[in-house]
Amino acid sequence: MDQFFLKVSIMLVPALMAITCHEVSHGYVAYRFGDDTAKSLGRLTLNPLKHLDIIGTLMIFIVGIGWAKPVPVNFGNLRRPKRDMIWVAAAGPITNFSLAAVSALLMRGMQALGDLIGDASLMQFLIDPMVLMLAFSVYINLLLAIFNLIPVPPLDGGRVAVGLLPERQAIAYSRIEPYGMIIIIVLVFFTNLFSYIISPALSLGVRLLAGSQSNLVFSVTNLMFK
Repeated sequence: MDQFFLKVSIMLVPALMAITCHEVSHGYVAYRFGDDTAKSLGRLTLNPLKHLDIIGTLMIFIVGIGWAKPVPVNFGNLRRPKRDMIWVAAAGPITNFSLAAVSALLMRGMQALGDLIGDASLMQFLIDPMVLMLAFSVYINLLLAIFNLIPVPPLDGGRVAVGLLPERQAIAYSRIEPYGMIIIIVLVFFTNLFSYIISPALSLGVRLLAGSQSNLVFSVTNLMFK
């Protein structure tokens, strides 16, 4: 039980921030391009309770990836729907990549500070849990960004692909969206997508951002899902 609460204390804040900022960014960019649906429903807020999906949050602790309630976007309200849809969709992964980069920078800085002040300092007891939370933040944000770039609608990568394709091909490709989640489940659980694409991309991202602290990120992640 103590181990469970330890894991929750490290994972909860980074996970909620990752999925909340992801959704808010979609709504905010849509608002900037003319659609106020998310704003009118009170979804342009960083209050995680407004975005929380219980099953999606639990899945983060069980399998390492989850989701929030999607922020509603009426693409018909966008000033240039086909072009603007690209930016609305891309906003989520861009936000997660940005959070991962900031988390990595803070983690490396705090780890260096901890090395300077020594293990016996009272400050070290505050630094250690924050470093672990930042390490998990690097992992979960990179994973969400990479996963959402899978080019299958309704994932963000699929929406970006629809926006980039010529009109006829875009219409044809968008028709797979009702079956998108089935396709994604098949890809994740019945192919080597994670082993050959997502995991290598995730490892590369961690090494690029965390540098010499990459092993810390991998260790924390392994500990969280043991």
